[in-house]
Amino acid sequence: MKDTIRVGLLGLGTVGTGVIEILHTNKESIKHKTGCEVKVTRALVHDIHKTRDLPGEAVQLTTNYEDITKDPEIDVVVEVMGGVEHTLNVLLEAIENKKHIVSANKDLVAEHGEILFDAAVRNETDLYYEASVAGGIPIIRSIVDGLSSDNIRKMMGIVNGTTNYILTKMSQDGSDFDDVLKEAQELGFAEADPTADVDGLDAARKMTILSILGFSMPTRLSDVKLKGIRGMSTSDIAYADKLGYTIKLIGIAEHDEKGITLSVEPSLLPKAHPLSSVNDEYNAVYVYGDAVGETMFYGPGAGKGPTATAIVSDLIAVVKNIRLGTNGNNYVHPQHDRLLKPKAKTYSKKYIRLHVLDQPGILLEITRIFADKDISFDQIIQQPSDSREERELMMITHSVNEEAFEKAMEALEQAASVRSVDSVFRVEGGDD
Repeated sequence: MKDTIRVGLLGLGTVGTGVIEILHTNKESIKHKTGCEVKVTRALVHDIHKTRDLPGEAVQLTTNYEDITKDPEIDVVVEVMGGVEHTLNVLLEAIENKKHIVSANKDLVAEHGEILFDAAVRNETDLYYEASVAGGIPIIRSIVDGLSSDNIRKMMGIVNGTTNYILTKMSQDGSDFDDVLKEAQELGFAEADPTADVDGLDAARKMTILSILGFSMPTRLSDVKLKGIRGMSTSDIAYADKLGYTIKLIGIAEHDEKGITLSVEPSLLPKAHPLSSVNDEYNAVYVYGDAVGETMFYGPGAGKGPTATAIVSDLIAVVKNIRLGTNGNNYVHPQHDRLLKPKAKTYSKKYIRLHVLDQPGILLEITRIFADKDISFDQIIQQPSDSREERELMMITHSVNEEAFEKAMEALEQAASVRSVDSVFRVEGGDD
């Protein structure tokens, strides 16, 4: 039985450095829990001559990934370099060489997880990816292990720290979207290219992973109804506040006998809802189960320490499996066939903001358009617009099916009295 487990690190940026630091700082504790020493022996880097201050024993650096994937001395490969297609090929090569894999790559897992898992099962190797969703929150392990005896009905949460930071600052400071985005980039909360975050793709990938695990169904990224926060208006945030709500980018995965629905979109939450108070770069995920009821997982969604902690936790799980001789058994194929719920069976409340002509009978005309589709309203606010010829309407519907709502919106946009439909968001929680 091995006394030392050797790790190859693909990527030595902020998170990769954090992994080495945790393994060094908690060396004795990890050895006590696993029964052996765990150390990084090689790391893949872009610039081998860059000065690095790494604790512990020297790590051999390389610019050739095959020095890691084909090294017979390396037991586990930790992937923190990002990317999709090239990274997929690198990890497949590592698996074929009987390496166990720990990854923080939600893009890769969401888009090619099935390929990786099939390869891992075939080669009797482990594949863990706790750090791919919600950083330091152990949400994947909680779903796979802690709630495995329950029937999960719904998962809902804030799973992208960048967008939550932006919406928090817009709400608290009244700042414009572009100004807060620039600030987030300067602070390191947002990438130079923030597309995946602000357009909701990052959150959609995470919700895809959670839905596969929570519902045991092979869902796809393309199944997610997606709408980001790009260009979010301070007016909507102010009106939501007036109506008693907070706006957050919410990922939702729901499952019943009719199928599943997946969405990531700006949503109005009642101020009393626990997710409304989740601010800045923090994440939180609600899980609803038949037996357990409601549980909430909260914590930092990204960053060096939280992400590295999740990676090392997965690494410890792999090492324990190695010691027990149980590698390659952590993956269970989805139990159910993929079944998407039709729009006519998918219900939610909606918030609509629009500008209309300031004429008698306009409100009656607007409500009649929705009444024709059997849609009624919970709240309506109207007020003067910047133009004296127009008025601004803010409306929240009662619960409505997506099919009827889309038809009503088509009719609304064609109405001569409607100058513009400015915003349409989901409303979560509250009375129907």
